[in-house]
Amino acid sequence: MSRVSRVSRRTVVPVLMVLVAAAGVGLFLLQPWTAFTDTAVDEALPAASGPATADGAGVKDGERPAPDGGPEDLARGGFVTHEHATRGTARTVRLTDGSRVLRLEDLRTSEGPDVRVYLSARSAAAVREGLGDGAVELGELKGNRGNQNYAVPAGTDLSGFRSAVIWCERFSVSFGAADLAPVAG
Repeated sequence: MSRVSRVSRRTVVPVLMVLVAAAGVGLFLLQPWTAFTDTAVDEALPAASGPATADGAGVKDGERPAPDGGPEDLARGGFVTHEHATRGTARTVRLTDGSRVLRLEDLRTSEGPDVRVYLSARSAAAVREGLGDGAVELGELKGNRGNQNYAVPAGTDLSGFRSAVIWCERFSVSFGAADLAPVAG
């Protein structure tokens, strides 16, 4: 009887250690607590770093200034849900110095591990299957609620991008996306 007990302990302890380690890895990868948390962000539309003059002085990297001297909406669209309920509006905005930002307004989505914001050449519907070639990462999602701004890299041709995407890098899934339709102006 004592031999059976010793064998059982020798087997049970390593098995328990493996199970505990597997549970730890699973918790790290899935981060299930993010389903129960929210991070709210309320950023104002950024002021440009310096005023653009009529001749374009002060404009970064050859960008053209907004025509009336104020921020100019270039494109906008509403978010649609993919893997997680997502709603809100995405806008591309040219600031007075010619720089551009992607602005997310009234965003409501889920938190998750390693969630990022992208511009994609694919439509919001097509992004459900993947970002596609040439997608541009704008940064980590600052919060899953509210208003936030993401700088568009200088020299990026926005005419080649059709959607703004909330993307989970860890699981390669879109939480939601917004088709960016040009604003008539």
